[in-house]
Amino acid sequence: MRVLGVDPGLTRCGVGVVEGSRGGRLTAVAAGVIRTPSDQSLGDRLVAIDEQLEYWLERYGPDAIAVERLFAQHNVRTVMGTAQVSGVAIVAAARRGLPVALHTPSEVKAAVTGNGRADKAQVTAMVTRVLRLTARPTPADAADALALAMCHIWRGSADSRLAAAVAQEGALRTARAAHLPVERPSASLSGPSRSAGGVS
Repeated sequence: MRVLGVDPGLTRCGVGVVEGSRGGRLTAVAAGVIRTPSDQSLGDRLVAIDEQLEYWLERYGPDAIAVERLFAQHNVRTVMGTAQVSGVAIVAAARRGLPVALHTPSEVKAAVTGNGRADKAQVTAMVTRVLRLTARPTPADAADALALAMCHIWRGSADSRLAAAVAQEGALRTARAAHLPVERPSASLSGPSRSAGGVS
């Protein structure tokens, strides 16, 4: 599975692509930050972010997108900008028919470090270690985006299998009630494998 993590922000939007499978080796494909100047209009900034996300989707072809879920903050202006960029990322995924998962910061921290209250330095250190990077990804937004992608591969794949199992059980019950044959899926639930390059 290849996942594009998006750490939404209006001034700095972190993006990171990770490839791998639950329980398997994870590889960083690319990481970076989409920046927009604060003196531009809101519309122009959102268009610029949308165009850059399209570039990342086209270049790296992820199977899914993981976006940080909003949580309560005191700065309403920051929350609004984050929400607007999250919407842009979700729309970009929808255009391509890609599944989108929303993960809270505590979920990501717990998945990557084992501690839902870990600080940014701890998250960055674990991202660097697990992905076997030669240097810590900077700025922190890029590391957070990689962490989101890692979290989705580790947790999202389990959620997908659970959902598939529940759906299969429901189909079996319906078929038993109607005395119909059930077609069992044979394909793997994970996305197609791709060769991964280094972090750019």
